[in-house]
Amino acid sequence: MIKYVGAIDLGTTSNRFILFDKQGNIFASAQKEHQQIFPKPGWVEHNPMEIWKNACAVIQEVMIMSGVSPDQIDSIGITNQRETAVVWNRRTGKPYYNAIVWQCTRTDALCKSLVKEYGEAFFRERTGLPVSSYFSGPKVRWILDNVPQAKQDIPSGDVLFGTIESWIIWWLTGGPGTGGIGTGSHITDVSNASRTMLMNLATLKWDKALLDAIGIPESMLPEIKPSVDSNTWGTTRKHGPFQGRIPVCGALGDQQSALFGQTCFEEGEAKNTYGTGCFLLLNTGNKIIKSTHGLLTTVGYKINDEKAVYCLEGSIAIAGALVQWMRDNLGIIKRAEEIEHLAKTVDDNGDVYFVPAFSGLYAPHWRSDARGIIAGLTGFANKGHIARAVLESCAYQTRDIISAMNKDSNVDLKHLKVDGGMVLNELLMQFQADILDVPIIRPKVIETTALGAAYAAGLATGFWNGRRYLKKNWSEDKRWRPSMKSNMRNALCASWAKAIEKSLDWK
Repeated sequence: MIKYVGAIDLGTTSNRFILFDKQGNIFASAQKEHQQIFPKPGWVEHNPMEIWKNACAVIQEVMIMSGVSPDQIDSIGITNQRETAVVWNRRTGKPYYNAIVWQCTRTDALCKSLVKEYGEAFFRERTGLPVSSYFSGPKVRWILDNVPQAKQDIPSGDVLFGTIESWIIWWLTGGPGTGGIGTGSHITDVSNASRTMLMNLATLKWDKALLDAIGIPESMLPEIKPSVDSNTWGTTRKHGPFQGRIPVCGALGDQQSALFGQTCFEEGEAKNTYGTGCFLLLNTGNKIIKSTHGLLTTVGYKINDEKAVYCLEGSIAIAGALVQWMRDNLGIIKRAEEIEHLAKTVDDNGDVYFVPAFSGLYAPHWRSDARGIIAGLTGFANKGHIARAVLESCAYQTRDIISAMNKDSNVDLKHLKVDGGMVLNELLMQFQADILDVPIIRPKVIETTALGAAYAAGLATGFWNGRRYLKKNWSEDKRWRPSMKSNMRNALCASWAKAIEKSLDWK
């Protein structure tokens, strides 16, 4: 019997289910977008029940379309938008509030008060993270402060918090069950837990000092597990979307999952994912390297009882989301793929720069007071120049991160592996190589986020026999080499830095 591994990819804008074969190739897939909810400027929410229903829909679509039976699926791995927070009731399965998305800035005032009371170092020393509205912990505190029923139900033990993978694993493995008692597995993996501002990086456990400071009871929190767990976290429900029992035994936050899918298992290897946001991770091995240049220190992954692998990370809030904004808010393009054609109608950016600080600036600046601007406009500029500036903004932001990463790690990047939907944009990839002055390498399978989750599950069950086997699966599709002269590169980057300065102090 031919077997596959399934990956549920719970992204910021859509859910996907993909079946991978033994060679890491996609056998079948389906995708469904979910609503982006913007109640106020800077606020971003999702409907958790819609995410669960859409996850069921794409699973069922793949099962029907492919003709694969449940006993042909070896295991299930899950990857997810990381810092998005859900708080729900164990007995009913109902969320107390919409999921608060990682991009949401509503907790900015709370974060400033935490810094004022405890100091930035108190949190960064324990978590490797700056105090920011980006992370889950403050979002959970906001729900407890603003949804009376959630706070009222805490003593009963029925209030659960989780990032999106926790929410879906809970439903897949049991959900609210019968008789009003929740039977789903309430777990998270170390990579997702490291994005909450609640886990201690060194101990890989929830930190009581952090919980007390932010005001979150430990009873709400999921159990922290390895990313690859041969003990499994339960099986899918017989009457759930798979219509059968399949082990659920791998989970990784989306960016760590892309690192895993790119087989960046060696210290010094890096990848950049171009999706809704843009996220660059550098494997630092078993060493916790504290950034002094605006990067995050995070858990990369943990395999069973092995030591955790850590990373330096640079996070960019708006990348592909800016293309979506051009399509949905301005109507300049009808489909996201049209941005490249429009950008190619001009020879250069016409001295136009787009700083997409819609949710402030993330790494390496960490400025919540920044707002999006288009700088350098003249009567010469047209929509082609703006389209080009949109794409180039991803490359400039990536360069800012790599510059900080080189300083923190004392390692000069020799090349950069890339993945995500935007890497099909050849104009962007060539500009990225030019502005970094290093080769850019795209793999044959660009869905590396989902592939990483599949690898995690398949390693746990022995479907794939070790990391060396996975390394053999990886293959290069295309390489872009830098061709820009250094004086041009320096001039463009200087103008970008000027545009960044103009985006600050808006709030």
